[in-house]
Amino acid sequence: MEIKKIKETCLYIADLERSRQFYNGKLGLPVIGEVKDRHIFFRAGESVLLCFVPEASKKGGTLPPHFGSGQLHLAFEVSREDYDDWKSKVQEAGIVVEQEYDWGRGFLSFYFRDPDQHLLEVVMEGMWEKK
Repeated sequence: MEIKKIKETCLYIADLERSRQFYNGKLGLPVIGEVKDRHIFFRAGESVLLCFVPEASKKGGTLPPHFGSGQLHLAFEVSREDYDDWKSKVQEAGIVVEQEYDWGRGFLSFYFRDPDQHLLEVVMEGMWEKK
């Protein structure tokens, strides 16, 4: 048995509209679900980015409670051909690229922050693939 992939990734945010403007408005991720004052969900390729207001999600209800805080990290994978275009898109949206890193073997990634100071990364496809 083997896990295929992480299907969902969750970030805890302070403001749903601000996150919508960032992830949908600036990065272009489609909104696929929303509950007022609780969460907003975005499609990220074959994965889903869940953004929860922690005070609402820690109350539980239909699903078990969960919450968190701090500057979390996630990476978006893009094709090698699209990497420079994504870097330009982020910069043209007024988002500061904090660092670009050369991982060797021809793989690059760059880092930037969302409005809640989560560290986001765009990484070239294939970097973590099985040999």
